[in-house]
Amino acid sequence: MFSKETYIKRRQKLAKDVDKGLLLFIGNTESPMNYTDNTYRFRQDSSFLYFFGLKHPDLVGVVDAESGVSSVYGDDYTIDHIVWMGNQPTIAERATNCGVHKTGTTADLLATLEAAKAAGRPIHFLPVYRSESKIKLLEWLNIQPSEVKERASLELVIAVIKQRNYKSEEEIIEIEKAVNTTVEMHLAAMRFARPGLTEAQIAAEVERIALAEDGAISFPVIATINGQTLHNHYHGNTLKDGELFLLDAGAETSMGYAGDMSSTFPTGKSFTSRQKDIYQVALNSHEKAISMLKPGVAFKEIYLESAREVMRGMKDLGFVKGNIDDAVACGAHAMFFPCGLGHMMGLDVHDMEDLGEQYVGYHNEAKSTQFGMKSLRLARKLEPGFVLTIEPGIYFIPQLIDKWKNEKHLLEFLNFDKLEEYKDFGGCRNEEDFLITDTGYRLLGKPLPKTIEDVEKERLKAF
Repeated sequence: MFSKETYIKRRQKLAKDVDKGLLLFIGNTESPMNYTDNTYRFRQDSSFLYFFGLKHPDLVGVVDAESGVSSVYGDDYTIDHIVWMGNQPTIAERATNCGVHKTGTTADLLATLEAAKAAGRPIHFLPVYRSESKIKLLEWLNIQPSEVKERASLELVIAVIKQRNYKSEEEIIEIEKAVNTTVEMHLAAMRFARPGLTEAQIAAEVERIALAEDGAISFPVIATINGQTLHNHYHGNTLKDGELFLLDAGAETSMGYAGDMSSTFPTGKSFTSRQKDIYQVALNSHEKAISMLKPGVAFKEIYLESAREVMRGMKDLGFVKGNIDDAVACGAHAMFFPCGLGHMMGLDVHDMEDLGEQYVGYHNEAKSTQFGMKSLRLARKLEPGFVLTIEPGIYFIPQLIDKWKNEKHLLEFLNFDKLEEYKDFGGCRNEEDFLITDTGYRLLGKPLPKTIEDVEKERLKAF
């Protein structure tokens, strides 16, 4: 945990930003794998973690927006728990670590909520993503699960985002720890992968490094020869020489802060000539996007310029024709680049995605509905303190090629004969993590090899 003063200040600021009522933070509960006592790794709710810092299940935090008093509610373990788990701190002992001195049982929480309802005081809560939390809201506030989304407090959402979007120095230190471990995960894959190994073996080596740092993975590892599938968690293929391998993986520190990086490398010692061509175009787009990072620039504009850079390169290779600006305006770049350019990062690898992308990444501005651009998670003007990823890529998706070809979609910009030749190519991307500073940006963590020369040099260590 950070010092208790950090959590006290965060809650004090939050109370000032919400007009009145109780601010309810529902901590996560244990999630059974197949029976009650056999659970998945516990992960605390990130907003609860941000304001209370306690990684214990079944806790509820309450901030009184008018008095400023914070409380933590939960039930202490009994001797039946302790014989299995060892001696455990009480709820009151845990709460002192985040500067909270008022604690109570679950029954006390219910009485507090009933008193607030009787007094006509608003009870604010954030959108919830776990069924257990929806059930609690049903039991405590008589809110049906189907109504939870619309009943969540927009005022509280905006107030939380207002804090969590801007990373403090101590948060940046923690994020950088996660990123440095993430770099080691990717280096391990580059130095380990070779023909004859399975994707699962490489994924296991990558995850081992995160666990060895007393942390975890920040999301399920993507380790695949089928990089054209953007979120591919299947690990059943065996590597063969001449393929591309795409790794998208990140570490999470013991405090819950995330790293997120992608790398692409040949399964053999070196890229083939056509792999070099495509990889370099994607890397050029990556570097172009980085060069534009600074406060006041809309991330949407960086995305569009990165898309133009992809299209310029693909035109040089014969995949694209016509005017590049017109092609991007029509969405033709989504044939190769059907996703966003990056996203905010912090306690969540896609930071605060549970609170609403339109508020976190768009500042409540309207999102595009155009294929490709609608997947842009971040569009707002950049500000100092933002931590984000840059991850353009190029993907040859056979089903998308077939669909647009059959529909004769954007024929004026796309050379489908050339695309047919690359249906078996796969996909590639690089991804790095950045802090927006007062004057520009800073790369977080150690640099990861990404030029063709540096990647091939790293690959020799696997043989």
